[in-house]
Amino acid sequence: MSRICELTGKGRQVGHNVSHANNKTKRVFLPNLQNVTLLSDGLERSFRFRVSTHGLRSVEHVGGLDNWLLKTADTKLSPRALKVKRELARKQAA
Repeated sequence: MSRICELTGKGRQVGHNVSHANNKTKRVFLPNLQNVTLLSDGLERSFRFRVSTHGLRSVEHVGGLDNWLLKTADTKLSPRALKVKRELARKQAA
């Protein structure tokens, strides 16, 4: 399972551990991913996503999963989230 947020696209970052002697060794910074169930008001269903805690706060700030999916670019979303976004757009158009 990849360590990428399904809603924000946030992934791992690479940096250095720096010792007291200023020696630098490579390390990886991983996002804080959580398995969450988010409710869609428009589709009246719940969906399970693997989301970073920062992404979860952003979704709540925007006003829920539906608003987040409609305003987010398709390139940032995972294939599963993109499928939900298309389903939501189809339901709103009808």
